[in-house]
Amino acid sequence: MSPAPEQRKSWGAVYGPFLTLGLQLAITVVAFFFIGRWLDDALGTTPWLMLAGLALGVTGGMISFFRTVIALGKADDREAEQRRKESRSER
Repeated sequence: MSPAPEQRKSWGAVYGPFLTLGLQLAITVVAFFFIGRWLDDALGTTPWLMLAGLALGVTGGMISFFRTVIALGKADDREAEQRRKESRSER
């Protein structure tokens, strides 16, 4: 027995948050890299602020990545538990 149409989620609603994680990580790393590079050019500290920006971008991006993955996993677990409870009550 398949779920009712209003209970089905679209492909984008289910997988969309996971698909954007890589893009979010890449944008964070690249943005901090270029901020560091710009500061290096302005202050004449090449390549130190560029490397610091890169390290900060990777660290911050990974922290954000893992927090999001954990939150999405917990939400998925709650939904799965709710479906199990509903299927038990239908029997």
